[in-house]
Amino acid sequence: MGIANEVILVTGGCGFIGSNYVRHLLASSPDVKVVVLDKLTYAGHRPNLEKEEKGGRCEVVVGDIADAKLVESLLSKHQPGSIINFAAESHVDRSIDEPAPFLHTNVTGTFTLLEAARKYVGARKGKGSDSFRFIHLSTDEVHGSLEPSDPPFSEGSTFAPNSPYAASKAAADHLCRAYFRTYGLSTVVLRPSNNFGPFQFPEKLIPLAILRALAGEKIPVYGDGKQVRDWLYVEDTAHAVEAARQKGGLGEPYQVGADAEKDNRTVLLAICEILDRLRPQANGQPHRELMETVADRPGHDRRYATDATKFRKQTGWTGKTTFESGLEKTVRWYLDNPAWCQAVHAKGYAGQRLGLSKG
Repeated sequence: MGIANEVILVTGGCGFIGSNYVRHLLASSPDVKVVVLDKLTYAGHRPNLEKEEKGGRCEVVVGDIADAKLVESLLSKHQPGSIINFAAESHVDRSIDEPAPFLHTNVTGTFTLLEAARKYVGARKGKGSDSFRFIHLSTDEVHGSLEPSDPPFSEGSTFAPNSPYAASKAAADHLCRAYFRTYGLSTVVLRPSNNFGPFQFPEKLIPLAILRALAGEKIPVYGDGKQVRDWLYVEDTAHAVEAARQKGGLGEPYQVGADAEKDNRTVLLAICEILDRLRPQANGQPHRELMETVADRPGHDRRYATDATKFRKQTGWTGKTTFESGLEKTVRWYLDNPAWCQAVHAKGYAGQRLGLSKG
């Protein structure tokens, strides 16, 4: 159980996974207050937490996690019992085009948070410092790519990042381990598999396919479309983060997955089938006719799969949502929330990359 009137600092809380976690935390812990620190880049959308802000238990502070003075001031003012770090640049294509922001946020930003947390915990000995937790959201991509016959990634798998994004996240993982080993800071690292669900910015595979299909535009399929991912519904990830905060072992890394390996072509076909049923095209053609093969991207990992056995055993967490039911809920959410889709598009994300008409 949480501490009465506890404050949790959530970085990147206006983004996809972060906002889902904030909603889960506030709903499940009535005595908790959340302070969100978010830079509100293209992927951070403040209206994601509009209801929560109006409810009075969520405060959003606009700023950069690499701003040491700002981070230290927030810790001093709010005295949080935990820091949950979702803040990250996370799109592989963008990291290939422009790596520098990934190093700034994912490496320098994580270091800044860890250093501020170290000073903060050191200064409040005897004032709840023993219960403090620093939860860092990483990714299974730090391990690189698997062959079809390889076993899933485990906590002991070698780090072999294949993109600037994955390399920056691997560096952050190492920093979290070092701050636990060197300073005793109570870190926990989660490496979830591919997330999907409501509020995901439409540069990622599933929302991009949904919105392009709704606009009658081509749905891109990288290469042969046989890249395999383990698909984890975002609400299950939110539950996993809270399980890590409450029950995670100090200094431990954890793989978090759903045992739901699907290749990209299979995922896209499933989306098309749901849309055929819920929102048929005016011309009567199946949505799969919009799928179009495009050149594969550089360094495209072939397969990710992750073994969450250790995390399940140590925390009791388990995923509740099947891929099929989660995908149905996701498609319905995008169909029911066109205003949200237009709002994130209006923030300036290039139409040629998103695939939305401007009308």
